[in-house]
Amino acid sequence: MMLGETTGSIFGKRARQGDGLRGDGRNDPRQEQLMKGPKVVAIGGGTGLSTMLRGLKAFTSNITAVVTVADDGGGSGVLRQELGMLPPGDIRNCILALADTEPLMEQLLQYRFKEGNLKGQSFGNLFLAAMDGISSSFVEAVKRMSDVLAVTGRVLPVTLENVTLCAELEDGSIVCGESRIGQHRNFNKCRIKRVYMEPADAEPLEDVIDALDQADVIVLGPGSLYTSILPNLLVRGICQAIQRSNALKIYVCNVMTQPSETEDYSVSDHIRALEDHSCKGIIDLCIVNNSVIPDDIREKYQNDGADQVVIDRETVENAGIRIIEGDYASLRNNLVRHDPHKLAEAVIKAAIEDMAIKRR
Repeated sequence: MMLGETTGSIFGKRARQGDGLRGDGRNDPRQEQLMKGPKVVAIGGGTGLSTMLRGLKAFTSNITAVVTVADDGGGSGVLRQELGMLPPGDIRNCILALADTEPLMEQLLQYRFKEGNLKGQSFGNLFLAAMDGISSSFVEAVKRMSDVLAVTGRVLPVTLENVTLCAELEDGSIVCGESRIGQHRNFNKCRIKRVYMEPADAEPLEDVIDALDQADVIVLGPGSLYTSILPNLLVRGICQAIQRSNALKIYVCNVMTQPSETEDYSVSDHIRALEDHSCKGIIDLCIVNNSVIPDDIREKYQNDGADQVVIDRETVENAGIRIIEGDYASLRNNLVRHDPHKLAEAVIKAAIEDMAIKRR
């Protein structure tokens, strides 16, 4: 077996990503259909974004995932501090979500060491860190890792600058660091008043702006409102690019509220926070889950200070934002998440309908 064949069988199933060809050189109808799909720019971070990406790749190959780089906790925080690189965790998860890899390879890249100095560190993070070490830039490292794993679309950091996310709480106190903001109720139960970025003038990646300009649909979320979605909008020029884009702008509201971030938030509260940190009219359409969460699962969330997000439909629609409701929730290991396929199907359907209207 040739070395190239060995690498291909381990890392990726598709011999030639993105060119509509099968491994034997013939046209692949499935790939050709995906290449004709809507141009989607998905903005966020954390598990929410990667969950949606897993569904989107079944409908289109024209995907750009724009990922926050404000993470400073866990293994990403260690590598950020030790190596001076951008935090790799959210980017790694998005790459794997869009990858066409063998199950063993995905299991390997998600493996976390259990002992020693590497305890808690993900092998995928180390893979990306090593790729960063042999590449001319972090963007090139991400692209190389994406190529190795036969990724559908592309994954981009929103900025290449070393940024810190800060939050001002309602009592005027300041909390700095994405990880501390996400856990601030442990030492200060005040709600978040606003978040901001240091430095305030961080430059966006040019490819991100280009993707927003060319998009058919821009999707914010799902994910942590203050620590996964808003950090992207705080980078200079991102909001303006979204606002001027002719794309359909969709916000995917979380199914459950989040302790330390969105306690007691309704759908309109989420949207108001987005607009307060960006601009009015940044959202055309909001996708919300209306399925009933089982009582035992809901009770566990309530014990942790969370609950199902209330859909205040009239308030949202009075703000000029359309709502799409549906059963988009999935229950795994007593955790409520979005169902990747159902959510992606709703996004793509809305995008195709909007594109058809604009062509008339």
